[in-house]
Amino acid sequence: MRVAIPLILLSLSMPVSALPVSNSSSSIRHWECVPIARSLSGIQIRGDAHTWWGQADGRYRRGNEPKRGAVLAFKPYGNMALGHVAAVSKVIDDRTILVTHSNWSRINGVRGQIERDVRVIDVSDEGDWSRVRVWYAPIADLGTTEWPVHGFIYPDGKAPMLLPMGGTEAAVKVVQVAAPAVGPTGRLDYLRRTLSKLKK
Repeated sequence: MRVAIPLILLSLSMPVSALPVSNSSSSIRHWECVPIARSLSGIQIRGDAHTWWGQADGRYRRGNEPKRGAVLAFKPYGNMALGHVAAVSKVIDDRTILVTHSNWSRINGVRGQIERDVRVIDVSDEGDWSRVRVWYAPIADLGTTEWPVHGFIYPDGKAPMLLPMGGTEAAVKVVQVAAPAVGPTGRLDYLRRTLSKLKK
């Protein structure tokens, strides 16, 4: 099913989702983690994810305390040679956060999709967010890998927390996947009800 709505509206209305995005004019079908993290946080760093921690030095505050709107910067590890960045969308407790990121899970065999509000837990011995486990959609659970992390990069001011828009309208296919806090059933009905309320 295809729904023609702005991405920002979808980001506000869907509780948890993976969003493969296609734009009829430019055929965008793959989102890397860097532009998503930059758009969500407002942190103006460019380049591969593994360079963000170093680039932030002297430009943005850095630390090991999770905060909404911050970017969690992953170190290169295993096959993830370029590192990874993810925007913190909610802090659950001192060991659990939700992030919005892209190009992490394979969903229906495809990578490069935006996943909203997925669980990340701190598994470091000291509780310093130096190692984490991340929700992985294909197994509908936290992955077993303990990923090394630099820490959090904090935005200046209030983070916009907006999904990037490839135009004023985009064709968005909502893929129902299992998620940490909300099951897949009823998501399309939820979206329809929310959109209906917003139109009134």
